[in-house]
Amino acid sequence: MEKAYKLDFQNEKTGSLYVNCCGCSQTEPLHSFGPASKPHYLIHYVLSGKGIFRFHDKEYRLEAGYGFLIQPNELAFYRADEEDPWSYLWVGFAGSRAKEYLDFMGLSDRHPIFACEKSEELYAIVKDMMEHSTFGVANELRRNGQLGVFLSVIADSAGVVNGDEEDKGNGYVKKAVSFIQCNYCDPIRVTDVAEYVCINRSYLYTLFQNYLGMSPQRFLTAFRITKARELLESTSYSIESIALSCGYRDAMVFTKAFHGLRGTSPSKYRREYHKESSRSQLHEVERLIEDLIKPI
Repeated sequence: MEKAYKLDFQNEKTGSLYVNCCGCSQTEPLHSFGPASKPHYLIHYVLSGKGIFRFHDKEYRLEAGYGFLIQPNELAFYRADEEDPWSYLWVGFAGSRAKEYLDFMGLSDRHPIFACEKSEELYAIVKDMMEHSTFGVANELRRNGQLGVFLSVIADSAGVVNGDEEDKGNGYVKKAVSFIQCNYCDPIRVTDVAEYVCINRSYLYTLFQNYLGMSPQRFLTAFRITKARELLESTSYSIESIALSCGYRDAMVFTKAFHGLRGTSPSKYRREYHKESSRSQLHEVERLIEDLIKPI
């Protein structure tokens, strides 16, 4: 018989990341679950003992210091060892950004196993969730905040087991691109991007060339100029304001970068765009008039 302490939480089930359930248990020999599925993500972490986890026709033998991810609505099976049954903790969660965070961590159906040496810290987090289990916005915020800490501890650990270099490289590029998309309006540099994803600038350059066919600097510039072009087309902001809005402190540097990619200055681009737009609108009006005066 499994000795378990489990809590299920009634949330609104909306948001970027929220806890569905959590718990911990000391299992009996050969205690098992499944094959069965859950409607949310579920992370188990082994505190002591041994067992097996079976997913997508692969079997993993796990012991203390390892954990596994179960995907929503996917059949999974796990069983405690006969001689040294495991004890583990678990957290079930969902949210609009849950998959995104797991992807960044390198956890997926291909690589569901991770290693983490911070067992005491993970246990303390889950214990805190269970101690704040009652209904109320304060406790819900507390639990969901602790979920972020729980995932961050795993993300900061030794990492995914059996993850190949290609997956890691792709993950670094995704994180770098996301960082640029969120921070292009600030005067960030490539070194800031590299520091954010925790790799050196040279390796970041190699990854961008391999995956995107361009350097990080060119991607950053191209993204900024794309946003600047949108502002030139849709607003009457001054060139100086558009430069600042796209991460350029100096309007002359912005103008040079814009010309380098678009082959024209920002001011000329705006004039030509609005001239062409006005011409298109005039043609549309003329067409409508012609349709109106056509004989029936």
